[in-house]
Amino acid sequence: MALRAGFAAAQTEGDLGRLEVAMTKAFLTYAHDMKSGVLTPKEVDSGILREIISPDPATLLAAIAQDDPRAFLRSLPPKSPQYARLMKEKLRLEAEIASGNRALPLSVNKLEPGASGSAVVAMRDRLTELGYLQRSISSTYDRQIVSAVQRFQLDQGLNADGVAGPSTVEALNLTSRDRLKAVEVAMERLRWLGDAPLGDRHIWVNLPEFTAKVVDKGRVTFQTRTVIGKAVADQRSPEFSDEMEYMVVNPSWGVPRSILVKEYLPLLRSNPHAVSHLQVVDNRGRVVPRGAVNFAAYSASNFPFGLRQPPSDGNALGKVKFMFPNPYNIYLHDTPTKSLFANEVRAYSHGCIRLGDPMDLAYTLLARQSDDPRAEFKRDLDTNRETNVTFQQKIPVHLVYFTAWPTEGGAIGYRRDVYGRDGRIYDALIKAGVVLDGVKG
Repeated sequence: MALRAGFAAAQTEGDLGRLEVAMTKAFLTYAHDMKSGVLTPKEVDSGILREIISPDPATLLAAIAQDDPRAFLRSLPPKSPQYARLMKEKLRLEAEIASGNRALPLSVNKLEPGASGSAVVAMRDRLTELGYLQRSISSTYDRQIVSAVQRFQLDQGLNADGVAGPSTVEALNLTSRDRLKAVEVAMERLRWLGDAPLGDRHIWVNLPEFTAKVVDKGRVTFQTRTVIGKAVADQRSPEFSDEMEYMVVNPSWGVPRSILVKEYLPLLRSNPHAVSHLQVVDNRGRVVPRGAVNFAAYSASNFPFGLRQPPSDGNALGKVKFMFPNPYNIYLHDTPTKSLFANEVRAYSHGCIRLGDPMDLAYTLLARQSDDPRAEFKRDLDTNRETNVTFQQKIPVHLVYFTAWPTEGGAIGYRRDVYGRDGRIYDALIKAGVVLDGVKG
């Protein structure tokens, strides 16, 4: 608006020159923001370790001078189908907010099949509004509503039991504004990814969805539940991309320094025989007899030893870990603690990603280079020795954080902002001036 007013009021060559400079700056800002995002991720949250490739200003100016300006501007946003679907959802939600029409929220904590009354009507209307149910006049929690609830639960990452428990009611009661905020943040995150290829085959770990997927040419060919880092300052799983190079069968667990000095060293200072399942090792990996170490003489800052758990049935890493070497010491791995995968919210680890079906992931990845991946894996497993298995082709791995993401069925699935990262990103977008009219109300 200011630029339009400036052109209308321009009277001198100097006015036009200053406007041209302002127009150039506005174009470069817009092109940068649409191409690689408004924000610098690490400045918003230290756990977002994604490297952003910003467009070269000279290249942008040359391109718009040579091409059809309208076509060039339309080419700036990410070209992924997910971005287009999020944009469609954004427009739908903005229209919904503007209309003011919305089904009444559910005022109960739980509804079960067979129930009837006003709460069921409210749930029926909300499911209809979201596209999971055909319009009807039924006021009973019947088979059609059960089926719709199950489809909704699947899209939201909830246990698809058809019962509208507290988590399902909470998800149904999300406002259009809440959903719009999640969509806007997801679109910014996709701009951070840019148009760089994810890989014909890649591993997609969406942290708030608590899943890891193998994606082959855009199609999910394997999926498993995950456990991610706890929602505390030094244990949240980070976001970044890398390449998986190998897996370790029968891994030993080298206790990370932070866990060693915070959790285990105090125990060892009180009792040298504590945590007896762990070996004490020197800086060359040699086992040191516990009797040779005076643990009480050391503090967290000067303890010179490490702790290692050798391969075993109870090993913290289970039977296999998947390595994409990175400075953050993050990897995917098995776990002996299987019960946690039954929970809807699965944030329990110290930062690494635990897998619900690690063996099946191993078979899936080995199938590209083995005629009998199960037998090959079993041969290595049966040795009970730590064994590295190199992948003939490196596999891109993307640890991402999308609380709004298109489902394979065409809907948009929403997840909890378990680390509060989306909230921080949205606040930063507001501070940067990117505010939706619909959200402002």
